[in-house]
Amino acid sequence: METRGAPHPHEPHGEGFTSRLNWLRAGVLGANDGIVSTAGLVVGVAAATTSSSAIFTAGIAGLTAGAISMAVGEYVSVSTQRDSERALLAKERKELTDEPDYELAELADIYRAKGLSPETAHKVAEELTAHDAFRAHAEAELGLDPHALTNPWQAAGSSAIAFTLGALLPLLAIILPPTTARIPVTFASVLVALAITGSVSARLGGSNRARAVLRVVIGGALAMAVTYGIGQLAGVAGA
Repeated sequence: METRGAPHPHEPHGEGFTSRLNWLRAGVLGANDGIVSTAGLVVGVAAATTSSSAIFTAGIAGLTAGAISMAVGEYVSVSTQRDSERALLAKERKELTDEPDYELAELADIYRAKGLSPETAHKVAEELTAHDAFRAHAEAELGLDPHALTNPWQAAGSSAIAFTLGALLPLLAIILPPTTARIPVTFASVLVALAITGSVSARLGGSNRARAVLRVVIGGALAMAVTYGIGQLAGVAGA
């Protein structure tokens, strides 16, 4: 007789999977931001001047400023979220101490609303409360795992690294080729990279891949075209 495991063994259901998926999606989006913003910057400068040092300096400045901005923004945002989560958990812990019977009934009501019979819902609430009342209420009422709160330092580091890796692509693409090939090589490499990040983000989010790829590719091409045009005008005016 064949032994059957989980109904869908290929589907990850472990604790923390959703959190990891969110970080991965954020990393892909951060890399996409790094690609587009840096590409727009270096293409605009390259349209105005052929000086490799000027293009490289602008690219490094944009990469550094963008990575720091992403890191600070994520740190502030996630810190605020973490403070809110801690406040909600502290309130829940106090309610469990002050009104344990009311909290038990509230937990049973939650499971009854999910479709369990009153008897089963009450039994489930009792068993979960006996095992870990605080965690049971945090997950059922607040949708939080008190042992896996968001980490602002992790968010800041992930965003900075993702942005930096994304920004390196257009920076290298504009610096390494000969002067006459800089713009075409950068355009081509950036659009390919954006197509890849768009495809990955669509897969992670379960959305239409072709539509997502089209959006990011058109957006990136438009950004580079606009900054290239501005660079051309600035170069003519400077001449």
